Amino acid sequence: MTGILIIEDEVALAELLRDYLLHEGYQVTLAHDGVSGAQLALSKAWSLILLDVMLPGKDGVTLCRELRGVSAVPVIMLSARVEEVDRLIGLECGADDYVCKPYSPREVVARVKAQLRRTQMLTTPGRVRGLVADESRLEVVFGDQRVMLSTVEFRILHTLMARPGQIFSRDQLIDRIYDDRRVVNTRTMDSHINKLRRKLATIEAEGAVGAVYGAGYRYQPDVLLGDG
Repeated sequence: MTGILIIEDEVALAELLRDYLLHEGYQVTLAHDGVSGAQLALSKAWSLILLDVMLPGKDGVTLCRELRGVSAVPVIMLSARVEEVDRLIGLECGADDYVCKPYSPREVVARVKAQLRRTQMLTTPGRVRGLVADESRLEVVFGDQRVMLSTVEFRILHTLMARPGQIFSRDQLIDRIYDDRRVVNTRTMDSHINKLRRKLATIEAEGAVGAVYGAGYRYQPDVLLGDG
């Protein structure tokens, strides 16, 4: 069974989502404010967290940032805020997905399934000429150095590593990372990649992901070995 935490102050809505997820066979726990939600979020290794943005006690953006400091659990943010800037803030604080209210519970269940499916697809560690990407820890290892990535950052790197040297446009990466075909701004993808490259720089693997002007990004194993 997969454990899902719902942090949502609208009790009726939280219970409705719980019932839909229970029907799909998931284990579900509810919290109705940011403080108790934060305590529960850090109390165990959840498979996924559904997180409302507007919460009493502690807002969802703050909670997500705190959570990202210690965990890479998939987070789907739920919000009545529909402006693009609000979605960008939600994604840039570490959320993996952002669903605007009002929404269909079936849509949320579909987003949950998509996130969990992507996580399961990345369970086999990948190795390409010196750089090791281990999904079980969401870690990348280069030599004796390692760094933890967010779920989205790991998916981007995993996609690029699967085809060394191939250039992926921003839209191609969006299609592969977000398989539910939702609309994602290319600036959001750039933000995720910039964060990924900064993290790789901390383990002296900054050249692993190269930018090709006007085209996109590619994985460059030769650069890591000093061959290109």
